[in-house]
Amino acid sequence: MLILLPPSEGKADAGTGRRLDLARLSLPELTDARARVLAALVGLCAGPDEAAGPDEAAALAALGLTPGLAGELRRNARLERAATAEAGRLYTGVLYEALDLATLPPAAQRAARRSVLISSGLWGAVRLTDRVPPYRCPIGARLPGVGALSAYWRRELGPALETAAGRGPVLDLRSGAYAATWTPRGELAGRTVTVRVLHERDTPSGPVRTVVSHFNKATKGRLVRDLLTAGARPRTADGLVAALREAKYTVLEQPVAAGRPRAVDVVVTQL
Repeated sequence: MLILLPPSEGKADAGTGRRLDLARLSLPELTDARARVLAALVGLCAGPDEAAGPDEAAALAALGLTPGLAGELRRNARLERAATAEAGRLYTGVLYEALDLATLPPAAQRAARRSVLISSGLWGAVRLTDRVPPYRCPIGARLPGVGALSAYWRRELGPALETAAGRGPVLDLRSGAYAATWTPRGELAGRTVTVRVLHERDTPSGPVRTVVSHFNKATKGRLVRDLLTAGARPRTADGLVAALREAKYTVLEQPVAAGRPRAVDVVVTQL
């Protein structure tokens, strides 16, 4: 089973290990693509002369950041020589707090290292054990010489993720902007399950279900944790949906067009 997660804007403040080495990252077929994005990001944030600094307003606009985040430009400018951390420890935020990788049982941690890929505007996708420095590069960024990252990764990611998927099911929990960088097609689409989280509330006129925005991340983190802890190893999309139900989730399948990933709603009463 392959599990695709979104990244988080929240990250650890600093790495603690060796400098970045792109050649050591998983999915080596993405090395050249990562190098182009990294060079463009560092160049944008360092400026033509690092001592003079970048055109701060232009760099912030390209990354979609507010002036209050100007410090992120200085961090990005040093990425090639910054200390790294494992991606599983780097990303924070609601989903990763709910997943709480550090407290998983050893067998579940091993399964997570095999199964989980984290989407990234800078790296394309990384495994939990890949060492990368803290950075700020949202998928909505536009970088000089690279262009819109969403379109860039849409051209680059497909073969690497198809290889990572192998012959098993794919649980796609990416948010919309990251999901747009790769859409499984054909036979692989039939093995892919996407998840939307609905919150069910009791009202005077009966139960009402609404789409959850921010706090859907917590449900997705708990969902992955529960699958890993249970030792779920589904071989098919049907098996994956069954594993979700065995983990006590209310799962409703939605109609989709032929050749598209399967879509399920996970209904929760608490966020």
